[in-house]
Amino acid sequence: MWEEYLSIVLRSVIVYLFIVIAIRLFGKKEIAQLSVIDLVFILLISNSVQNAMVGPSTSLEGGLIAALSLFAVNFILKQILYRSKKASELVQGHSIMLIYEGRVIQENLSSAKISMDELEASVREHGVKNISDVDLAVLEVDGNISVLSHDFKQKTVRKRKAHKVITKET
Repeated sequence: MWEEYLSIVLRSVIVYLFIVIAIRLFGKKEIAQLSVIDLVFILLISNSVQNAMVGPSTSLEGGLIAALSLFAVNFILKQILYRSKKASELVQGHSIMLIYEGRVIQENLSSAKISMDELEASVREHGVKNISDVDLAVLEVDGNISVLSHDFKQKTVRKRKAHKVITKET
C-alpha cells in the first residue's frame, strides 16, 4: 500500500515539473489574457495527466495524496524561486520591454509571441489611446503587460515637484 502511495507522489511531482517546464517553454500569459484556445488546452492537459498521476488508483486516498503532493511541490518550488534569483529567472524568465518612448520593440514583441493587436489592446486597457503615448510597456514575468504613459510620467514629475515645494515651505 505504501509503495502505491509513494508511486502516486513521485508521478504527481514529475507531472507537475513537466507542466511547469512545458508552460515556460511554450510561453506565458496572464490568466485574464488566455484565449478560448488556451483555456481549452489547459483543461485538456489537466485531464490528460490525471491518470499519469494516480495510475490505476481511483480511491479517495489516491486523489488526496496526489493533491497533497502537488501542494507540497508547489510550496517548495515557490520557496526556491523566492530565495534564488537564478532559479526564478530559469523557471519564470525575465521581464521584456515591448515599447520604449512610443516605439514598439518588434524583436521583443516577436520573441514574446505577442501580436500587435494584443499589444494595442493592452495599451488601451491601461487607458492609453495610442502606442506613441506610451513611455514604457513591459511584459512582466507573470505574463502581465505593464504600461506607463507619458501622462503618468508627467503626473509623477508634477507630484514630485509639488512635494518638494511643500517640503521646502515647512
